[in-house]
Amino acid sequence: MLSAVALCMLLAFFAAGQPKDQIFYQVVSIVPLILILTLLFLQVDMLVAALAGGCMSMIIGGIGIATANQVMLKEIPGMLGVTVPIINSAIATAVFKAGGYTAALTLVRRAIGDRTEYLGAFVVILLAAATYMSGIGGASAMVIAPLAFAAVGVVPGVIAGMSIAAAMSFTTSPASLETSVVAKQTGIDAAVYVSTMQPFWLMFCVIAIVIAFVDAKRKKGMFKGEENEDMKKLSNADLWKLTAPAIFLLFAVIAGPAVNKFFGSPVLGPMMYSIITIFLIYVCSHFTLNQSSMAMIEGSTYILTRLFAVGIFVAFVRIIEMTGAFNTIAHVVQAAPNVAYVPVAVFIGYLIGVPAGAYVGSILALILPVTVTLGFTPIQTGLVVMGVGLGSQMSPVNITMQALSAGFQIPVLQVSRGNAPYILGCLVLLMAIAFFV
Repeated sequence: MLSAVALCMLLAFFAAGQPKDQIFYQVVSIVPLILILTLLFLQVDMLVAALAGGCMSMIIGGIGIATANQVMLKEIPGMLGVTVPIINSAIATAVFKAGGYTAALTLVRRAIGDRTEYLGAFVVILLAAATYMSGIGGASAMVIAPLAFAAVGVVPGVIAGMSIAAAMSFTTSPASLETSVVAKQTGIDAAVYVSTMQPFWLMFCVIAIVIAFVDAKRKKGMFKGEENEDMKKLSNADLWKLTAPAIFLLFAVIAGPAVNKFFGSPVLGPMMYSIITIFLIYVCSHFTLNQSSMAMIEGSTYILTRLFAVGIFVAFVRIIEMTGAFNTIAHVVQAAPNVAYVPVAVFIGYLIGVPAGAYVGSILALILPVTVTLGFTPIQTGLVVMGVGLGSQMSPVNITMQALSAGFQIPVLQVSRGNAPYILGCLVLLMAIAFFV
């Protein structure tokens, strides 16, 4: 690894000061991106990888420390300034802690008994809804995977359905790091991006639900689960009460824009649904008002720390952009037929997501500048982001994959192998859609 970094730095010194229109300079300007991806593939921390690539670009482009410092001081506040995803993620985490999702699964279990195919389908719906509201696939899977294992056992189709639903949810969620990165990198308003991609999110969620239903039906009778111990003593009325905050938040996140448009005022804007959800947690769960509000504050920790880290990462990507690297890549892509731009970008995003799936937000920071240069529309950009998300669900280092492995008590490579045919099928469909948008 150190030898590769040293070789790259040597190339940087040779390219430094040369005209930007020379082939040698243009080729070397792309090397920092390759260096970062290689280090990420080797599971080097994303900030270490970004530092190596950024330093190389500083040498190539003659970019001084003062300029780099200004870029970093601009990018970090920019990432932390995408407030709606932070608020949504914090509220959804508070709902998690209050037990709303566990109560929902218990209610469905009591209603349908041991018909595992319906339980399997509902588990996918629950994970999709939880991830879409919170924007955090890994955290959602950590809570729901053990419940799914208790409900249906190890069913490959259910696990794959959960993976697909999680990927499509966190890449299009109004609360996710990925949406924040898309908004910051492309200039697309986060709300516009979310509403544009909602039909595609729903379509792939339906596909994930069908996969889970069919495979669970095939394996019906192989597993008899038990009801969650903490929920056994609760009546159905108590469970409905506990589920109320989750139902309201899902309604606010999905239907809120339409409601606000109808009234001509943000009656279900972030401030109002934050207050209402926290109050519902207080009224409907065992949490006190102080605990309810504290659960929201603590729930913001995950996304804030990730946004801070990605802000630093993006600062180095901006330095790479100053050398003209992304323009060079865009010119190469433009040599292909116009109709192939988006499908190829989707496929490349998937390929990068497989080995580097632990850093989906950071991977997007590397890919999205090229889509901006090529003039991709919000839908086209969203399809590329979804491609990266699908790739991450084949990656053993992805947090959601690790959570599914732990929750279903199987090796993570078994999760990856089980996902393969379903993920690849979704990738083919995604690329087919990309030809027509």
